[in-house]
Amino acid sequence: MIVAGVDVGSLSGEAVIMSNGNILSQEIIRVRPLPEQTANDVTIKALESAKLSLDDIDYCVSTGYGREMIPFANGSISEISCHGKGAFWATPSVRTVIDIGGQDCKVIRVDDKGNLLNFMMNDKCAAGTGRFLEVMAKTLGVELRELGPLALESKAPTGITSICSIICQFEVMMLLNEGKDRPDIAAGISKAMARRVMRLVKGVGKKSDVALTGGVAKNPAVVKSLQEFLEMEIVKLDIDPQIVGALGAALVATERLKKKLQKETI
Repeated sequence: MIVAGVDVGSLSGEAVIMSNGNILSQEIIRVRPLPEQTANDVTIKALESAKLSLDDIDYCVSTGYGREMIPFANGSISEISCHGKGAFWATPSVRTVIDIGGQDCKVIRVDDKGNLLNFMMNDKCAAGTGRFLEVMAKTLGVELRELGPLALESKAPTGITSICSIICQFEVMMLLNEGKDRPDIAAGISKAMARRVMRLVKGVGKKSDVALTGGVAKNPAVVKSLQEFLEMEIVKLDIDPQIVGALGAALVATERLKKKLQKETI
């Protein structure tokens, strides 16, 4: 059985190809102008890596903001369930999942089988999202991938008081004009983001192990700040944290295909 999970978000698209519970290939791309274009391009790339084609897929499930616009998907599901399932599959000890996406942040609680128990989500404000970090990196004049390592160079993190992304941008500009060191400002940005995320964590309640998913999980300064606020370690997943949503969708595809085949044999 060949299944695919496709996650089309606001900043990136991911695809995971699985067979019999094993990952065959995975791919991440920057979003295209249209969700269906993103889904098609990232899936084709993942299939090529596995030496497969679209015709080889027995079942495909889509997730993310563009999930309803994927013509080759057999079904769709919320990314909340996908991140819970994907993180649990990668590390079965996980009970709390913090997913920081391009335009939202979710804190998800799962049980000892990886099933969704509870969640809270912030999608009303850019603060606490990947988009927030992109804007802050641009304001500091660095690439997004450089923001985390830059923050780790800080000796005295600058206090950033606002949790509003627009006001925070002005605050960063003022700090630059005052001659504050960029590493200290970058560290302040990481802490401001972590504080925003912790509001959701407090609403859901933390339970170890805690995993961080999404592209922001690759930012070492944000991970460090979150661990300080959580007062516990964030487990390092054995897979790329950015593919967890697509992985969860592939796992759902496996479940749905099995049910479909069982019905057909009755």
